[in-house]
Amino acid sequence: MAIDEPDQAAPVSRLTVVSYALIAVLLLAWFLYGWLVQRQGLINSIGESAGTGFATLLIISIVGSIRRARG
Repeated sequence: MAIDEPDQAAPVSRLTVVSYALIAVLLLAWFLYGWLVQRQGLINSIGESAGTGFATLLIISIVGSIRRARG
């Protein structure tokens, strides 16, 4: 019996890597803005940034699923 090799994942494009890096920088800026400028507290700023990050990942996941289903 032969062992099946796992499917190779498609390479990640440079645009995808740059987009994720930009999102990470924007989330860090959002955290610092809430913490240092609005003075809303460390925990609140972390929670707000984390919530925004999770919402962004959810949107990316939905868009990716729709694109994969179309073709």
